Amino acid sequence: MRRESVVYSKAKSFAVRIVKLGRYLNEDMKEYILSRQIVRSGTSIGANIAEAMCGCSEKDFLNKAYISFKECGETIYWLELLKEGEYISRDQFDSLHADAIELHKMLSSITKTLREKLNSRLLTPNS
Repeated sequence: MRRESVVYSKAKSFAVRIVKLGRYLNEDMKEYILSRQIVRSGTSIGANIAEAMCGCSEKDFLNKAYISFKECGETIYWLELLKEGEYISRDQFDSLHADAIELHKMLSSITKTLREKLNSRLLTPNS
């Protein structure tokens, strides 16, 4: 059984919301291109975290966590386009955007901390 981390749990909950957003965009708004993009990037955040948690090394974990960070940034971009294109309301945007920003900050912190840890090991002999 997977030991769930806070970032994994938040990413999974966010992915569920993004899938529901994709369904709404397809069924109610008849929008297919942006919906496909945001579902792909928004669900990839958690998928890459799950893969990172199964990584064989800290370097592997860092690589997958960084991919999650980048996917989160892309998802923020798609949310902005959906709001500016008037496919989602300000309230829908604010809620999803707040969650995406929180994930982005968490992933930034995780990748920065691990990168510093790995770099310090490279500079310190016999670690």
